Amino acid sequence: MAHPLDRPLTLGVALDGAGGGFTAADHVRAVRLAEDAGLDFAALGDSLTGVSRPDALLTLAAVAPHTRRIGLVPTVTVTHTEPFHVSKAVASLDFASRGRAGWWVEVSRTGSDARAVGRRPTAPGEELWAEATAVADVVSRLWDSWEDGAEIRDTATGRFVDRDRLHYVDFEGPGWSVRGPSITPRPPQGRPPVVVRAEDDHALATAAVAADVVVVTSGTLGAVRERCLRVREEVAAAGRDRDGVFVLAEVRAHLARGGPGPDRAGAGLVHTGSPGALAEALLEWGRVVDGFVVGFGSTDEDLPLFTERTVPLLRESGVLREGDGPRTLRDRLGLARPDSRYGAG
Repeated sequence: MAHPLDRPLTLGVALDGAGGGFTAADHVRAVRLAEDAGLDFAALGDSLTGVSRPDALLTLAAVAPHTRRIGLVPTVTVTHTEPFHVSKAVASLDFASRGRAGWWVEVSRTGSDARAVGRRPTAPGEELWAEATAVADVVSRLWDSWEDGAEIRDTATGRFVDRDRLHYVDFEGPGWSVRGPSITPRPPQGRPPVVVRAEDDHALATAAVAADVVVVTSGTLGAVRERCLRVREEVAAAGRDRDGVFVLAEVRAHLARGGPGPDRAGAGLVHTGSPGALAEALLEWGRVVDGFVVGFGSTDEDLPLFTERTVPLLRESGVLREGDGPRTLRDRLGLARPDSRYGAG
């Protein structure tokens, strides 16, 4: 296949239902398969009720010590989770993975989730995503509440931290407030990358101001092109660099079957066919977006086919990053490590 692109594609996989089981070992095997293929990140979905699956963030924290290059991106449902706890948990994953964590921001719309948690009732999508925007903001502020170098670890004097480099965030959110500072030191990446699926205009509003990676879900190539342009317009309208975010298309691949398996409505581009045909399709679609998040009809059957047959074809075409790649997820995405907003100067 000829090289059609002038940049490397960012390539991640969604590993919901990895191994058909719920143990850490099932997920370690799946993530290591993706890592050995040189992929940029592995994402894991989550659900408070209704779908039996392990906690995504805790699962990838267990996976982290068994991997060394691949980014780890759990879904974090912010509707029923205190922002302070979100900041600690994602920071802990970043420490466990030595700078490879991201977090996929999601909201909860269901009454069953609201009843199970009891923190707040259900709310319209606009309200939920407005809260998600506030959560993403305060989480980043909590990470910044420790300046770089705040940890002293001076055993001679018994001083662990330079108190002058810790800061209150004093953030007022919709129905909650956070004073800070964090009780967890600043993560290795400073701020682990934020992923948002811009599946509607409310989610897009959050993505425009908070996301480093925006996932689009339109079901045709033309619609993906239009959605990508809309994302960049909204990012620019929010006062950010329109080209400073990565726009990835969500792809559902059914490689081991003759026809599509069960699929979530609106899950994006759907491919049913050979691994080679998928490689050709990704090269075509890659003219429109910065990369892909590829999920599978059957992780057990499709992921090995994808890593063993599709990915080598993409690599031969020259559109994937070569070698082990940068160490942190921010580095892989070409994102500079941000300074603390509370630092001097």
